[in-house]
Amino acid sequence: MDEHYQPDKIEQEAQRYWEHHRVFKAQEDNVRPKYYCLSMFPYPSGRLHMGHVRNYTIGDVIARYQRMQGKNVLQPMGWDAFGLPAENAAMQNKVPPARWTWDNIATMRAQLKSLGFAYDWERELATCDPDYYRWEQWLFTRLFKKGVIYKKSGVVNWDPVDQTVLANEQVIEGRGWRSGALIEKREIPMYYFRITAYADELLAGLDHLPHWPEQVKAMQRNWIGKSRGMEVHFPYASGRGVLKVFTTRPDTLMGVTYVAVAAEHPLAVKAAAKSPELHAFIEECKKGGVTEAELATQEKKGMATGEFVIHPFTGEKLPVWVANYVLMGYGEGAVMAVPAHDERDFEFAMKYGLPIKQVIRPAEGELASPLAAAYTEHGILCNSGEFDGLDFEGAFNKMEAALKAKKLGAARIQFRLRDWGISRQRYWGCPIPIIHCADCGDVPAPDDQLPVRLPEDIVPDGSGNPLARLSGFYETTCPQCGKPARRETDTMDTFVESSWYYARYCSPDAASGMVDERARHWLPVDQYVGGIEHAILHLLYARFFHKLMRDEGLVAGDEPFTKLLTQGMVLAETFYRVQANGKKDYFFPHQVTLERDAKGRTVSAKLNSDGQPVTVGGIETMSKSKNNGVDPQQLIEKYGADTARLFMMFAAPPEQSLEWSDAGVEGASRFLKRLWKLAAAHVNQGCVTAFSGGALNPEQCELRRAVHRTLAKVSDDIGRRYTFNTAIAAVMELTNALGKFADSSAGGSGAGRALMQEALEIVALMLAPITPHISHALWQALGHEDAVVNVPWPEVDESALISDTMELVVQVNGKLRGHVSVASGAAREAVEAAALADANVQRYIAGKQIKKVIAVPGKLVNVVVAE
Repeated sequence: MDEHYQPDKIEQEAQRYWEHHRVFKAQEDNVRPKYYCLSMFPYPSGRLHMGHVRNYTIGDVIARYQRMQGKNVLQPMGWDAFGLPAENAAMQNKVPPARWTWDNIATMRAQLKSLGFAYDWERELATCDPDYYRWEQWLFTRLFKKGVIYKKSGVVNWDPVDQTVLANEQVIEGRGWRSGALIEKREIPMYYFRITAYADELLAGLDHLPHWPEQVKAMQRNWIGKSRGMEVHFPYASGRGVLKVFTTRPDTLMGVTYVAVAAEHPLAVKAAAKSPELHAFIEECKKGGVTEAELATQEKKGMATGEFVIHPFTGEKLPVWVANYVLMGYGEGAVMAVPAHDERDFEFAMKYGLPIKQVIRPAEGELASPLAAAYTEHGILCNSGEFDGLDFEGAFNKMEAALKAKKLGAARIQFRLRDWGISRQRYWGCPIPIIHCADCGDVPAPDDQLPVRLPEDIVPDGSGNPLARLSGFYETTCPQCGKPARRETDTMDTFVESSWYYARYCSPDAASGMVDERARHWLPVDQYVGGIEHAILHLLYARFFHKLMRDEGLVAGDEPFTKLLTQGMVLAETFYRVQANGKKDYFFPHQVTLERDAKGRTVSAKLNSDGQPVTVGGIETMSKSKNNGVDPQQLIEKYGADTARLFMMFAAPPEQSLEWSDAGVEGASRFLKRLWKLAAAHVNQGCVTAFSGGALNPEQCELRRAVHRTLAKVSDDIGRRYTFNTAIAAVMELTNALGKFADSSAGGSGAGRALMQEALEIVALMLAPITPHISHALWQALGHEDAVVNVPWPEVDESALISDTMELVVQVNGKLRGHVSVASGAAREAVEAAALADANVQRYIAGKQIKKVIAVPGKLVNVVVAE
C-alpha cells in the first residue's frame, strides 16, 4: 500500500466502481425498510457553489448511513430548470435558454459526480423536459375542471419596460430589478390555485410534523395567518348597500372615525370617475408597495372620496378615504379606522386632521390625553356606551350579538394566506394548457394534445413574453367547437414545478400518469434537506400539492416530508474598496494578502496588485456579487472531494451557519493524510484478522474500549442527533490514540495487531458516509474483497465498554482536589481509602478533622472537613 495519500486516484477508482456496479440504483423491495432521502434540487446556474456542496453532503451522509443500517435507500437528483435567470443569461449570451440550461446541467452533473454523492442518476429529471411538465399540465387541466384552479383579475407588480409581472422580491425601492423602471400596480387576468381551500388542513397538519424545525412551522403558521375576527357592515349614507370590513379588534368599533379603502376597491374606482384629483392619486398608489411589510414602512397617504357610511351602532356619518396602506388582497379591501388604537390609523389621522377617539383603557391606570401614540393593547372598553367596562372577549361576544340583531355583521375566521397566482408573462416556463375560444371560453387542452410544448429555439430580447408574438405557438383551434382560437401565452410560476418533483422521482419513467404505484412505495420522503429560505413558499406549496395529488388518488398520506433539516449558510470574509460614487468594488480572497493575529483573525488586508489596503468587510454569506465565494472544483482538484466533504461536516453543526476557513480545509486534508499513513504502516506489515475475542493486557483493553466508545458516540451523533461535527471530532481523537498505540507493529503481539486491524476497519466504516472514497480504498487495503459501500454499520461490543477500573473525582468541601482510579465494584471502604490517600487530597485535609466522607457510586467522593 502506497503510504502517500493520492485523492485524485483514489476518488476516481471509487467512483468508477460505484458507476460500473450501479451501486446506488434504487429498486422497490418489500423485504428491506425503505428510506427516501432527498435534498432540494438545484437551479442549473452553471457551476456549483459551496452552499450546494454543504447541502448535498449533509443529505449524502444521511443516505449512506441509512444504507449501512440495512435500509433500501432512494436518493435522487434533478434540476429545477425553468426560471428568469436562464432568460437573462440567454439575452446576454444570445443563445436560447434551453441550450444554456442543458449545457449547465451537463457541467453541474459532472461536478456532483466528482463529489461522490450516492445518487441514483437513472432517476434524474429536469423540470424543463416536456416529459416532466406534460404531467404538470395534465394535473392543471383536472384541477381547472374541478374549480381548484380558476381565473380572475389580480393586482400585480407590472414592469412597463420589460412588459411583465414581477414578484415582490424583484421590486427594489419601487423599481424593476432589471429594467430600473418605476413599477406600477396593474390589474390583469391570472390563473390561481385555490390554496385557501386547504388553509385549515395546511395549518392543522403542522401539528403532526414533530420532526420539522419549530422555526419553520412557526413561519408557516404566521404565513397562513388564521385569525378570529368580525365582519362588520357599514351601510352607505346613500342608502344603497353596505361597505364590508373585517377586523380582529371589534372591541374598538366605537372608536371608528373614518373608513379607508384600497385604491383598487370598487368604491374608490367609482368615486375616481367623478374626480380627476382622486383618479391621479389612485394612479400614484398603484406605483407603491403591494406587501404588508412595504405598506407598514412607506409614508401614509390618502384622499377623501366624498362618500360616507353609517356607523352600525351610533348612526354617525363616517367619511370614506382612499389610503395607500390598505391592501385589496386582504379582508374586504377596506378597514375601519380607529386612530386611537392602531398605529397606521393614528399616523394617518394625525397627518390629515381626522378625529381620534379613545375607547380602550389599560386595566390599571389611565392614558395621557391627548394620546401621543396609539394604544394597541387589549384592555377595558371606555367611551363605548353600553359596552363600557367589558374586556376583549366580553366586548367581542356582546358586539357580535348586537351586529347579528341588526343584520350588520357576524364573527368569522379570516386567513392571511391568499390564493396562489401562478401566471407569469415570461417565456422560459411551463406553458399553461388553456385555449381561449370566443364561443366556448377558456378550454383546457385535451390529454392527447399534451404536452403543450414550449418552443426551445427562441432568444428573448427582454421586451415582454415572446410567446405572445409567436403566431406559430398561440394560433390553434378550439378542441370543443373546432373554430380558430388562441393558446394561452403565460407560463406557470416555477414554484409549481418544484412542488411535486419529489413524487415524480419515485417513478420518473411513468408514461401513463403523473406517478404510478411506485410512489406509494417510496413516499413520504423520510428526510428532506434544504435551506431555511424555503421555509414558506416552496415547503408550503409542496405540502399543498401533495394534498392535491392525494385528492386525485395519485399518492397516499397527507404530508410529503416526514423529517426536515434546514442547513445554515456558508459564510466567508469580504474585501472591498469604496469608489468615489460610493459603490463598493469587491475582491476575491486570492487577490489580497492578509495579516492575521495569533488567533487567526484578520487584522488587515492589502491588494496584491498595488499593495494598497482594502477594507475587510466582515463575515457574510458567500455570493458572486461579493466575490467571496470559493470554487468547489478548485478545492476538489487541490485537496480531493473527501477533504471538501470532511471540512463541510466538521466546521459546524448542519443547522448552523458555517464560516469558511482555509486553515480548516488544510486541517481536514492533514487528518486524511495522517489516517492513510497510519493504515499504510499497518497494512504494509501484513494484514491480519480483526480482533474477535481473547485475552488483552490493560493497554489493549483501554484502546479497544476507546474504539467501541467512539463507535457508540458516532452511531448516535450521525444516526440520531445529526451532529456530524462531533462525530468527526471523536474519530479524529480515536485516530490520534491509534497513532500512539505501541503494540501494533510487526514486533508487537498478535492481539495488538488484531486490535489495530479491528480499529482501522471500524474507523473506515465510521467515515464511510462522510468520506466515502478514502473509506472505499482503506477497506480494500485492509484485505476485504467486498466494497465498503455494501458493508453494514459496525456493532458496538458492549463487553468492550466494561472497565476493570473506574476514575472518580475527589472533592474536599465540594471543591475538586484530585482524581483516583479504583477497581470497578470496589467496596465503599476501599473507595474512601483511595480518595483519602491521594497526595493532592492529603494537602487539603492534613491536620484537619474529617467530619464525614460522602461517596457517590461511580462518580465522586466528597471529603467534608472542619474549616
